[in-house]
Amino acid sequence: MRRAAVAVIASAMAVSIAACGKAGDKDSDSGSSSGSDNKSIGLLLPDSVTARYEKFDKPYFVDKVKALCSDCTVQYANANADSAKQAQQVSSMITKGVKVIVISAQDSAAIKSSIKTAVDKGIKVIAYDRLAQGPVSAYVSFDNVEVGKLQGQALVDALGSKATPKAKVVMINGDDADPNAAQFKKGAHEALDGKVNIAYEQSGLWKDTVAAQKMSAAITQLGAKNIAGVYAANDGMAGGIATTLKGAKISGIPLTGQDAELAGIQRIVAGTQSSTVYKAFKPEAEAAATLAVNLLQGKSISDLATETLTSGSGDKVPSQLLTPVSVTKDNIKDTVVKDGLYTVQDICTSAYAAACKSAGLE
Repeated sequence: MRRAAVAVIASAMAVSIAACGKAGDKDSDSGSSSGSDNKSIGLLLPDSVTARYEKFDKPYFVDKVKALCSDCTVQYANANADSAKQAQQVSSMITKGVKVIVISAQDSAAIKSSIKTAVDKGIKVIAYDRLAQGPVSAYVSFDNVEVGKLQGQALVDALGSKATPKAKVVMINGDDADPNAAQFKKGAHEALDGKVNIAYEQSGLWKDTVAAQKMSAAITQLGAKNIAGVYAANDGMAGGIATTLKGAKISGIPLTGQDAELAGIQRIVAGTQSSTVYKAFKPEAEAAATLAVNLLQGKSISDLATETLTSGSGDKVPSQLLTPVSVTKDNIKDTVVKDGLYTVQDICTSAYAAACKSAGLE
């Protein structure tokens, strides 16, 4: 930000900046510099409803940047599920003078023009977790089709002998504005089609409330006794679906998820959710931080982003894809607990003590 020439103007600007930093905006600067130097990196995450972004992705990313570049700073903002707000945040990052922007797009198509504007200003852009459209320099995420396959296969495995072409399954997918949602859906269909009957399929928009409403509509349409299992594209929506199932007195049917949220792991322990997909947040965030620092310092990323994907805008993007892991009650200890994502004490609160004991988590 340019230094004001008149003290009165400087004072007014200070008041304006303070007003912009109200609680809920989630804009922050992890370093001491103004962001106008040449070692400033922007991190833009899509929402605060999904627990992972604020709790894991942001701190892991910031810590890795600091480890690789002690005098680098990270400018942070969260879109709170508002694509227009995220576009404004990109503009703000440009004004602050960041040299690299790492963005998990709230809407991969809508953010395209903002990314082009940033690139035209000489800023490198990395798509994080979701492949944004536009001239991005790199993309880091997990193999999202594989995530969907793991989810679908976990549902089939949980159904066991009940997995027949007549078994009616409800499928609640993610938000169509998120390119990952289409990939999860594609992978899930590859695992489910022909093995079960997907009798009801809708988008839950990554919102637990919307997913709960869709589940209620599915129960009305299909009948409570006729639903064999539910595919939920993530743990947040699985939570809303689990509440609806409980209200309808439906129990003992498989329910998938994704993100290995603590609440999802606890539902798996309790038996109200059958599986989730663990995408280790730390390796993903650290991979993005490494790419960002390399680009900031003018280093090659060819040894990191070894694959090439095509975005929705037709751009060929160097990509680094990590491997997801399916989590059920049987491997909680060997995955999220072993990696230090959660302790047994985190999972086994008083409400889950008995279920934890039964699951061998003590």
